[in-house]
Amino acid sequence: MEIIDFHAHIYPDKIAEKASHSVGDFYTIPMQTVGSVEALFASGDPAGVDRFVVQSVATVPRQVESINNFIRETCEAHPQRLIGFGTIHPGMENPVEEVERCLQMGLRGIKIHPDVQQFNMDDPAMFPVYDAIQGRVPMLIHCGDYRYHYSHPSRLAHVLDEFPKLEVVAAHFGGWSLFDLAMEYLLQRKCWLDTSSSFAFLGKVRSREIIRAYGAERIVFGDDFPMWDHKSELDTLLSLGLTDRENEMILSGNAKKILGL
Repeated sequence: MEIIDFHAHIYPDKIAEKASHSVGDFYTIPMQTVGSVEALFASGDPAGVDRFVVQSVATVPRQVESINNFIRETCEAHPQRLIGFGTIHPGMENPVEEVERCLQMGLRGIKIHPDVQQFNMDDPAMFPVYDAIQGRVPMLIHCGDYRYHYSHPSRLAHVLDEFPKLEVVAAHFGGWSLFDLAMEYLLQRKCWLDTSSSFAFLGKVRSREIIRAYGAERIVFGDDFPMWDHKSELDTLLSLGLTDRENEMILSGNAKKILGL
């Protein structure tokens, strides 16, 4: 069965360890490894992962261009394995222009993280960005954190209502640490959801219940590398008692639809 990891973070080798630890500090969760490309393959290959959607989040506007260049160059070096998503920062001078540059470079989507980047997901200042993306490429959006309201599922619901053609993959079942609350806002709305950074907090029974509530046809597998080990995350998913058809959709079928593969 083909496996696509829809949620993996990578960094240049010289900053991979520092960047990975910074993410771990933000969530007070120790990283399983460092976020280098070499470590990504070392984690994913033994688990049978075929392809990875890779991205990195710009914490300040000045990082955007170099991050997107790094993602493009790394994907070009591994065209059969890596699919790149660009980043934008709402504080940059012209984020719409950077969206266009990302697409011209061949990046296949855009990733944002409202909590790390400290902006409200449904801030009207972001609307030109969503408008520039909708109907063209997907967005992977971090959703949910009990400590903040930037990425609250209610804000994603607002964005989806305003931009019905926007194809969103809502990370962490649409609401990290707010998993059940997210269902109130997203269950009846058009969006995808990924499994990343969820199993350890939900347990197997609730994970299966949430997948079945949304429908496996809306779920994609994500590891949130380097936070988790691919084998353990895949072992958990495959132990939930889902059907072969449900597992196939989650592991690759839905990702192929989103990415047009």
